[in-house]
This record gives sequence, C-alpha cells and structure tokens, in this order.
Amino acid sequence: MLFGTDGIRGKANEYPMSAPMALKVGMAIGKYFRSTEHTHQTKILIGKDTRRSGYMLEQALGSGICSVGVDVLQLGPVPTPGIAYLTRGMRACAGIVISASHNPYEDNGIKIFSHDGQKLPDQVEQHLEKLLRGDDLFHNLPTGMQIGRAKRIDDAIGQYAVYLKEQFPKKLNLEKKRIVIDCANGAAYKVAPKVFSELGAELFLTGVDPNGENINDGCGALYPQILQEKVKLYKADIGFAFDGDADRVIICDDKGQLLDGDEILAVLAKYLHGQGRLQSNKVVSTIMSNVGLEVALESFGVKLIRTGVGDRKVWQGMREHQSNLGGEQSGHIIYSDAATTGDGVLCALKILEAVIESGKPLSKLREVMTKMPQVNTSFKVTKRVPLADMPELQKHIVDVEEKLGNTGRVVFRYSGTEKKARLMLQGKDLRLIQALSSELKDKAETMIQQKGKQS
Repeated sequence: MLFGTDGIRGKANEYPMSAPMALKVGMAIGKYFRSTEHTHQTKILIGKDTRRSGYMLEQALGSGICSVGVDVLQLGPVPTPGIAYLTRGMRACAGIVISASHNPYEDNGIKIFSHDGQKLPDQVEQHLEKLLRGDDLFHNLPTGMQIGRAKRIDDAIGQYAVYLKEQFPKKLNLEKKRIVIDCANGAAYKVAPKVFSELGAELFLTGVDPNGENINDGCGALYPQILQEKVKLYKADIGFAFDGDADRVIICDDKGQLLDGDEILAVLAKYLHGQGRLQSNKVVSTIMSNVGLEVALESFGVKLIRTGVGDRKVWQGMREHQSNLGGEQSGHIIYSDAATTGDGVLCALKILEAVIESGKPLSKLREVMTKMPQVNTSFKVTKRVPLADMPELQKHIVDVEEKLGNTGRVVFRYSGTEKKARLMLQGKDLRLIQALSSELKDKAETMIQQKGKQS
C-alpha cells in the first residue's frame, strides 16, 4: 500500500516519492475529485513545507492534476492545517500538502484533504490506489480548452493568519507576553511570527531561516532543547516548538520544563471543562497516551477515549464520541470547534488563552497531570511482519504486561510513516520498564528479522 497513517511518504526522488509517481498521483487525485458528486469546484490547492524536493513534486503533482482537466492553485510554503482551512475557505474540491512532517529533509510526502478540510478516509485512499494500479489514468484525457490551468496564490499566508487570530478571544491580547518560537525551519516560519507579533507578543525566534535542507535539523518539536535554553535565557513566559509542517507543537513552560501532547491535552481539557466548553466530557487520544492523562481527566469528571495512532484516527474518534478535543502524545492537538486536523499554532493560542484567562502561569496549570514512567524505543525493519505471525513474541508481550501489573501497558506497532517498529512500555517502576523494554526490543528485533528472511 502507498498510503500510511499520514498519506504517502518516502525518500524524495525515489519510489514512491519520485516525479513520475507524483505525476500519476496528481492524475488520480484529479480524476477522483472531478467525478465526485458532492463537489462542484474543479480546483485543487497545493501547499508544501520548505524542503528542496518540494519544488520538483509540486510541479509534477500540478501537471498531473491539470492533465485530467482540473485547475491547480499553488500556495507555496503553508502549514498542513493551513491547507485544510484554505481548502474549505477557497471552495476547492481538494487540498494537497507536500511534506514529510517531522522527517529529515531528504524525505517528502503527500497528504490529501477533501473539500471539507478532512483527511481522506481509508476507502478513498484505497480507491486512489486502485486508480494508480490500473490502466485508465492515461485514457480519455482532455484536450484544448478542457486542460486544467495552474495559478500561484500569493496571499495564502495572510488568509490563514487572519483565521488563526480570529480563534483568539478579541477581549484578550498578548501584550507583555515574552514568547519563544521555534519553527523548525519549516512551513510555519512566516505565519507563526506574524500571528503572535500581531497579537502583541514580544517574540524571540529560532528556526525561521529555511534553506531547503535544514528543516527539522536539530530544531523544532523533535529537538526542543533549543526552545528550553532560549526560554530560560530570555526569561520568557512560554515557548512553542513546531514540527516541519506545523501540525504539532511541543511547549515549554515559564520554568523551562517541557509539555508533550498528553500534558497539553490535560491542561486544555481542564480549562475547557471549567468553562463548560468541553463537549460530551470526553477527550480522545491514542493507545500511546500516558496513563497519567487518564488519571488526570478522571479527577475532574472527564473520560479518555483511546484510538489507533494517527491524528486522522483521533479525528474519527472525536466525531464518533462527539468530542471537540483530541490529540496525540507527539503534539498533534485537534480542537474541532475551529479546525479539522492538528494545528500547532492554533493549539499554542488556546494554551495562551487558558494561561491568560486563569491568571496562572503554565507551570502551575500543568500540575493537573502527573506522568507515569514511560519508555519509548524503536528499531528499523525491512518488512512489517504481522504480530499474529509471531506467537512467541505475542506470548513474551503478555509476560511483560503481567510483570508490570495492573497499571502497566505495552504497545507494539509498526510506524505508518517510516520503516520502523515502535515499542512503548508504561509502569510505576522506571528501572523495571527500562529493563523490560530493552529485553523486549531485542527479542522483537530478532524475531522480525528471522521471519522477514523466511517469507
């Protein structure tokens, strides 16, 4: 399958992220959305992050879309949630983001939003894969005036910035707030400083000088140490580190301590619950979330709903359970009153709203949650061997869970964006889970390699 947990992803200029494949993907997307009954507009947006390969893939995708009779609007570097918003706002039939999110610059990816700004459901992705495997893509192509046209839009960042500022209460401002922002040399490098400065904040910026190769390079949400150092250095009130496409955020409080997605959810849930704005008294997160989040939510009468990994699955869970707040430990936070996908800048604004309205610093608000010791590890795989085909590994996982007791958890899964297996252990005793994690990782890695060679 081409589609993982977040679109198509791979090394740029190699299959499936080659220009010829991007051309075919563009054709498949154009054909599908042109024929979809509930859409009338024949235009598709294309945005990207700051990777060097974005130029190549942008042109290939655009050519494929135009070749099937659909117009293209090229937006340039815009955060992934910005494309979701602009797809709705500009009445396009679809929006495409060229980004590999938190991956290094050598990689790239393709994410697709439907006309309503939502990521595609599994059945649509499967239909696109069927089109790509079939022989019909190059048949009956339009000619003459029916060929699509491409146009570059220059004010996309401005439109998205206005939308973001509208999500911040008009009675509030960020005057006298000292804020550090790390944009990971990625898609938020223009819009995030614009939004926070226009709301009155004093800013200290890093990761805002992209050169096509330095996206996520020792900066941003994956490397928040720079953020911590600068918050302490400038005695800032708060700091935000975004990833390459700015759909996730990691936060640093006024004392220089980091908050991951679980802790952000706990803070926002308590704030929204206190204001009567938390729908259905439920928060949606994934199987990777810390047990401490569940305990924190229960303390003020809110239930945690767990889903599979990926903000698309979180979004589906939110719709199913009528919740307006969900997210992942990695920092994807979805606030559905304002967005249809994870939005790092929007999340930052909601945290600032909670800080200002409560009159308390984030270091105080975060005390709502105490994290359970957790160990995350991963290793590379050449083949994703199903866990069902490895009964010995399944038995060993059960044995580890028994050793951890009632409060312990083990999650084994394959990454949907990289050729890796991921392992997560939670429990009360950090030394115990570290030892068990190391042991389980070694056994899993050996078994997967052996099974891979046999098949």
